[in-house]
Amino acid sequence: MPERANFIAGTRTSSSAAEPNINPSDTSDVIGLYAQADAAQVEAAVHAAAEALPMWSSTTGQLRHDILDRAAAEISTRRDELADLLSREEGKTLAEAKGEVDRAVRVIRYHSAQAVMPVGDVVDSVRPGVRVDVVREPVGVVAAVTPWNFPLAIPAWKIAPALAYGNTVVFKPADLVPGCAWELVDIFHRAGLPDGVLNLTMGSGRVIGDALTGNPLVSAVSFTGSVGIGARVLASAQQHQARVQLEMGGKNPLVICDDADLEVAVAIAVDGSFGSTGQRCTAAERFIVDERIHDEFVDRLVARMSELVVGDARAPGTDMGPVVDGRQLTKNLHSLEVAKEQGGEVVGGERLELGTDGFYMRPAVVLGTKPQDTINTDEVFGPVASIVKVGSYDEAVSVANDTEFGLSAGIATTSLAKAADFQRRSKAGMVMVNVPTAGVDYHVPFGGRGKSSYGTREQGLNAREFYTTVKTSYVAAGTP
Repeated sequence: MPERANFIAGTRTSSSAAEPNINPSDTSDVIGLYAQADAAQVEAAVHAAAEALPMWSSTTGQLRHDILDRAAAEISTRRDELADLLSREEGKTLAEAKGEVDRAVRVIRYHSAQAVMPVGDVVDSVRPGVRVDVVREPVGVVAAVTPWNFPLAIPAWKIAPALAYGNTVVFKPADLVPGCAWELVDIFHRAGLPDGVLNLTMGSGRVIGDALTGNPLVSAVSFTGSVGIGARVLASAQQHQARVQLEMGGKNPLVICDDADLEVAVAIAVDGSFGSTGQRCTAAERFIVDERIHDEFVDRLVARMSELVVGDARAPGTDMGPVVDGRQLTKNLHSLEVAKEQGGEVVGGERLELGTDGFYMRPAVVLGTKPQDTINTDEVFGPVASIVKVGSYDEAVSVANDTEFGLSAGIATTSLAKAADFQRRSKAGMVMVNVPTAGVDYHVPFGGRGKSSYGTREQGLNAREFYTTVKTSYVAAGTP
């Protein structure tokens, strides 16, 4: 089986080790062998990016726009092929994978347009005869460290703005999904990126993470992943005062009010919690339900969950694919055992043996939980939700905010007053009213509070705040 190599300074670079990329729907299916970079190769990639920076940062916005636009066009043309690869290596259903490919295209096209948008101000000084120019310049070499759950979309929303604003990039994808990363970098380079502008170093973060984030030539680190690894990234990067952006975990609440349209409430609960096998940082993991409609909501929710077809991610009719790998499956099942020990009643959640050897489980909901139970405090990151019964709307808001995280929060209600009040009182960075907690637009800010996020927001115009730095110039009148 041929090895897919890292990409450093415009050259395919083999490594001394390679790892198989395994299909979570069928562990006998090996997608390919992917090189594992070592610290020396990461060092070479960072130096390549640093050497390419003066050239790339001085190119015109039109050139950067055209390259990004060509890359988006190829991704769009290859939609079915890339979606099949994404579904095969990560476990999303084909429908979800196609949606992610489309999102990557839109993200790249959005930022290709930003490359030619005027950025800066010319203002009068408070002193006579002086003009002030305020411009934005690239921040420098950017390390993009991405997770396995969105192997095309998240790399796109880090790499595209970095390149659009004139930065160079070293990209380290999660080691579970090297296939999409390899294809994405290949597409960008065939779209016309000069050598060294975008470098790919695949491999375990335990081996190469610190070598990348701790390199003094790296000016900015954009990371999405777990809270624990995020803390390590922050400590490593701040040793040389790099700019840091972290998107981490969530324990997102969905409040179901006594006046909610239960058909809507169940639909957004199922979508938000079990879409993408629950493997989204914005997934609703806590349903906070008013006692007056609790039993009916639970009955409807369990009935809808029983209709979900779990199976091979690429098979027609599959509603929910496998968990991404055996470690995550074990973690999910352990979380359910702990919930039982603490008095919760688990509905669903069984390990499934299907026609292929994959990491399958039924979606699960844990009933009868208390706010302080582990299932309500620790992120699971799988198709697992819990229910907390509350006696009032005010109690629901209090429970929703009782978390170290603060990424996304939702409410199901037909009351405009409650909707407006929840938007104001929620301590999450993103608030959803009668829509799933998971599912965001690419042209507006993305991010949270507390342990969920650190640094400036991602996406939309907010990306400019992270990927550029401000320069203020004072010019005397009459200067040639």
